[in-house]
Amino acid sequence: MKHAQPIPCDLLIVNGKVLTLDSQDRRIRQGAVAVSDGVILDVGDTADLLARTRPHKVLDAEGCVVLPGLVNAHTHAAMTLFRGLADDLPLMDWLQHHIFPAEKKLTEDWVYWGTLLACAEMILSGTTCFCDMYLFEHKVAQAADEAGMRALVGEVLYDFPSPHYGPLENGLRFTQDLIAEWKDHPLVRIAVEPHAPYTCSPDLIRACFHMAESHGVPMVIHLSENQAEVEEILRRYGKRPVAHLAELGVLSDRVIADHCVAVDEDDMDLLARHGVHVVHNPESNLKLTSGIAPVPALLERGVNVALGTDGCASNNNLDLLAEMDVCAKIHKAAAQDPTVLDARTVLNMATACGARALGFGDGLGRIQAGAPADLIVVDFRKPHLTPVYDPVSHLVYAAQASDVRHSVIAGRVVMEDRQLLTLDVERICAHVRTIAEKVR
Repeated sequence: MKHAQPIPCDLLIVNGKVLTLDSQDRRIRQGAVAVSDGVILDVGDTADLLARTRPHKVLDAEGCVVLPGLVNAHTHAAMTLFRGLADDLPLMDWLQHHIFPAEKKLTEDWVYWGTLLACAEMILSGTTCFCDMYLFEHKVAQAADEAGMRALVGEVLYDFPSPHYGPLENGLRFTQDLIAEWKDHPLVRIAVEPHAPYTCSPDLIRACFHMAESHGVPMVIHLSENQAEVEEILRRYGKRPVAHLAELGVLSDRVIADHCVAVDEDDMDLLARHGVHVVHNPESNLKLTSGIAPVPALLERGVNVALGTDGCASNNNLDLLAEMDVCAKIHKAAAQDPTVLDARTVLNMATACGARALGFGDGLGRIQAGAPADLIVVDFRKPHLTPVYDPVSHLVYAAQASDVRHSVIAGRVVMEDRQLLTLDVERICAHVRTIAEKVR
């Protein structure tokens, strides 16, 4: 009997416990994942895939867990430059008296190096995809491309002049140019990003939404981040922020709403009815005392809720593993119910829900044939991860950034054995330290 020829593949990850996070939630004890041309070719038992494939490269995941890469659905990457600059302050004081003034000094070179630092931090802690809102976003896109990360990025737009583009009309034109420039890139996509209802006029928000619709891209906006914002929008427009956007006709499944902390029952019903994606940022919301978003109630309504870290000036890190831990625990405490937001739900928020929110469909956030090959390998051979009864529980409640051993994005190994292969971390850190002296 003639045996079939082995199938060539670019990469084969073997001997790991594979958490597919697919619709059947399959877990393969001695699992393997075959990757070719940036997508997952097959997933199954190691012995079987070793026999059926001819890999160009093999990564041994013995003692490790293999899972989809994490998706940081909201951050301001270059704010790594301001990490620890203005801590322990209320949101509006923090923004208006510290962050906005510091941002007036920003240059495109600063944003480029700050984003490279953010990409290094995210890859090292298991994030393979992120959504960014900031200034000089063409440099954010460039840095993400050089790091080999998947990203949705967009220039922040608001009524007052920007340190980057000056008058608003230049910002809208710059966003259109970004969309055109990056439309065919395999990893980097562009969104239209008005900052928030309290910094953007109704006309600007409508213009942003129409631009997003005409180009078929997402619109990202901070929404109902705290009670002070709600009161300000009520004073200006006579409606709460979510209802205000509904009246403007800009709520849809194209919208990614960051925070949604101060939302009531009617707000949540509107978000659900229009299919708006919500990004929860628990650590930032806690630190700025914005409150705790009603995530369980949003999930009950069928709202897609993703997870983000926010920027390093309000968190102060980009560690999504740590964010999952905080997310699960604060909601249990708030509800006085240990069953609220179980580990599997939170892990889903940090993977497939984030991919769905950002518009990266086609199976991202799952390990299944045909899905994009964004994968991480987490080393469970650690005292704090021993013994293992449930790997999902460990990932949410016990794993640390330093436990991430390998990272693969679109089939490319970007970190192997804790060594970044696309970025020079020492050079990046040294450069950011020189920038910090100028910020100081």
